[in-house]
Amino acid sequence: MNRLFSLLAALSAPLALAADPTEADFYKITTFETPKETAMEVGSIDLLPDGKLVMGTRRGEIWIVSGAGSSDPSAVSYKLFASGLHEVLGIAYNPKDKNIYATTRYEITRLKDTDGDGRADVFDNVNDSWGVSGDYHEYAIGSRFDKAGDLWVTLCLTGSFNSNVPFRGWALRIKPDGKMVPTCSGIRSPGGMGFDADGEVYYCDNQGPWHGSCTLQHLVPGSFQGHPAGNIWYDQAPNMGPRPIDPLPEAFQGDRDRGEARPGGDPDRMVKERERIKQLLPPAVYLVHGKIGNSASAIICDTSAGKFGPFEKQLFVADQSHSNLSRVFLETVNGIKQGVVIPFRSGFLSGLIGGRMDEEGRVFVGGSDRGWGARGGKPYCFEKCEWTGKVPFEVHEMRAKNDGFELTFTQPLDPATAGDVKSYSMREFTYAYREQYGGDEVQEVLPKITEAKVAADGKSVRLTISPLTKGHIHELHLDGVRNAQKQPLLHTVGYYTLNEIPR
Repeated sequence: MNRLFSLLAALSAPLALAADPTEADFYKITTFETPKETAMEVGSIDLLPDGKLVMGTRRGEIWIVSGAGSSDPSAVSYKLFASGLHEVLGIAYNPKDKNIYATTRYEITRLKDTDGDGRADVFDNVNDSWGVSGDYHEYAIGSRFDKAGDLWVTLCLTGSFNSNVPFRGWALRIKPDGKMVPTCSGIRSPGGMGFDADGEVYYCDNQGPWHGSCTLQHLVPGSFQGHPAGNIWYDQAPNMGPRPIDPLPEAFQGDRDRGEARPGGDPDRMVKERERIKQLLPPAVYLVHGKIGNSASAIICDTSAGKFGPFEKQLFVADQSHSNLSRVFLETVNGIKQGVVIPFRSGFLSGLIGGRMDEEGRVFVGGSDRGWGARGGKPYCFEKCEWTGKVPFEVHEMRAKNDGFELTFTQPLDPATAGDVKSYSMREFTYAYREQYGGDEVQEVLPKITEAKVAADGKSVRLTISPLTKGHIHELHLDGVRNAQKQPLLHTVGYYTLNEIPR
């Protein structure tokens, strides 16, 4: 009952807001002081059962953090649990054995504190079956434990283009007994991993060869995620079945029936290559380059049951370059994950890499500029993002229909503006699926929005749009839409990746 009253009170909050509310009115960022003796370049975060956090850093340290959930930032304290590891870009607490597991560049390590002094004194190698050549690019990104008790690891390629040692460019599962199971190929440069509310596994890949933009990718066992360099290791992964056909080089794109090459290739050929390569799984969401971010990292699912606001079960994706969080709503259409990404919260002090939400809906994030640079401007940070209790006026969900999209909103709509097609505009584009690094937005389509029908509940709109283009990102602007208090949306743009048009 208390939760019901708090939600009803929050819905009236827009009346008390300024005419032009900002992100900070709805989501507050708290910056923590960090130990002076180290550069706290947070690469991974997990929760401990006593309300504490465990954080792994790029510099190979593991810290236990107390008091970060307090309303008083000065209450935070730190204890060094372990050091001497190499780039802890995955940290996981195992409630079964009550130990901490760290994914480093070289291995998964189980850390034990056997004498109870708060410092790890036993370091067990759980698995180191993947190859490491020493190339700077060969990061290993680790997950928390999944619902089967497995840890997932995504391995960066050697450089951007090659796989010089086994399983570079793969996702692996490490079973509870330490056995390594090759699970997905086609990975390029992962920046973070996470789970949705159903326990499905995702990772973020970064712009580069075969990736025109950063992407959110669904890790389905047996799938090929798009970059072919690592496919040379299929002979060491008999559980995966036959090696996928390689995507065609750009010079050989064109009319495949006649073997005709076409200069510049086919901009829409992710759709065409999916027809050729049965294992190829398209990105669930393109995190549009330069607009959503440039270096996608942590994936955080809102499982707080409303304590983080109205976005329960949606995903939040961090970005190292833009120092921000973006929001993702996903759906499954014709068996394929797809959805919309919408800006959420900017203004963090450094490039975000690690992130985790606790049961109270507090999002803890941290990261580094690592010499790459980041909009936040600081070399590293550890921060907290919390809901203020005020509900922002936002697109809540965006679902594909066979002739357009259905939008739901977090607040009641002004029917005059929400029902006016002039309040909306859309463009469609894609990225060329090609071996060159990155790429521009190409093959622009300007569809016509012919109807905007407001539902009887006053909180959803059905847009009729023609044409819809399979495989394209559908960029929707809602500049004219107002809520019942005549206020504009906090964020007026969303980018929907239309892998499949509903039947």
